[in-house]
Amino acid sequence: MKLLLLTLFLTFPLFAQVEYSRGVIPPGEFPGFYLDAANYKGDVEGKTRVEIYFQIPYGNLQFVKFENKFRAKYQVAITIYDEKKANIIVEKTWNDKIFANDFKETTSERNFKFGFKSFHLFPNNYILNCTLLDKDSDKDYKVEGKLIVREFVKPLQLSDLLFIASEIDSQIILNISNTINTSDSSLSFYYEIYSDKSQEITVDYSIKNENDNVVLRKKEIMFVDSGATQVKKKLDNSQISLGKKNFTIAVLNEKGETITGVSKPFISKISGFPAGIVDLDEAIKQMSYIATSEEIDEILEIKNSDEKLIKFKEFWKKKDPVPSTRENKVMREYFRRVAYANKNFKHYFDGWKTDMGMIYIVLGPPDNVDRHPFEYNSRPYEIWHYYNINRSFTFLDETGFGDYRLLDRNFGDWYRYRQ
Repeated sequence: MKLLLLTLFLTFPLFAQVEYSRGVIPPGEFPGFYLDAANYKGDVEGKTRVEIYFQIPYGNLQFVKFENKFRAKYQVAITIYDEKKANIIVEKTWNDKIFANDFKETTSERNFKFGFKSFHLFPNNYILNCTLLDKDSDKDYKVEGKLIVREFVKPLQLSDLLFIASEIDSQIILNISNTINTSDSSLSFYYEIYSDKSQEITVDYSIKNENDNVVLRKKEIMFVDSGATQVKKKLDNSQISLGKKNFTIAVLNEKGETITGVSKPFISKISGFPAGIVDLDEAIKQMSYIATSEEIDEILEIKNSDEKLIKFKEFWKKKDPVPSTRENKVMREYFRRVAYANKNFKHYFDGWKTDMGMIYIVLGPPDNVDRHPFEYNSRPYEIWHYYNINRSFTFLDETGFGDYRLLDRNFGDWYRYRQ
């Protein structure tokens, strides 16, 4: 069975401070590339086959005119370290190119370069580092995280779980984003079963919400051959409500006890909504810089979740400059700023509630930032400059623990959300 890779996964941005200079795509808005890994039983004794999947958005590469097309050149380097990152276990670097027929194709957010690399590793905990280098712009992106390599020695085990986006002929297009649309009426996935004998097994599929409550459960009896059995499955009538979920596949014995199993977290999002909206009530509260307190309370007070969602959509529809299109650019930009603030300015409160978060969400990234973290006769402070409104904002870290507060709180006429 052939697998095409549509890989969307958590990445770790390069920068932890506010970005500046308008027009630059900030971290968290459109990551440099996406990375994921899956464990399979390998054919090298004592080792596990690990497949590392990657996806490179066209929009994060620089395309140059080449003959009658556009071309981007890039380099990918994968390095796997031991758990303490003291030694390199394996390293691979390769160069590649992407060709596009026209400029519009190079900027489309729907276009990606997919691929994967296979490694055979001893079961253990590792650190995975992957770097993407755009060879024309010299801009690089890095992703780093823990890689857990499992051992396949038991009589009955399952590979890692992968979600399926779609299927074309005999090819499966994988969606490893851990993101499922609430409008989807089925949940499709792929995994492998490894058995030391031919046997009949009971498989339990379950989805739990953040409170560990089961929101969907289905069981089936399956016959597996000795060796590896590939399973491509679709759970129909499985529309999932908005929020974080966990999908588990478990093989049960006659008493209903789990013999073996695998789990994968995912996020259920509303189609066309920013990926950061995973809790509707929280998203409504985060609208405080673009909606009045009366508008927010009116939506929050609605008890029925479907009616609340309709009211939420109605609010943002009125803000949409081009309501005929599927995507609401105002909503997307607003919640991008909220997500950035939560990631970069969180302290005693969520990032969107801090002074820096407030200014960032209302005005966007500053045109310039003056940082003074180690002044001799002053506490740490930063000055954010916004040239288009001829304003500067000074944030002082009074405690020395990164709790930057806005000094001049005369909000004036700038205090309204701006694109």
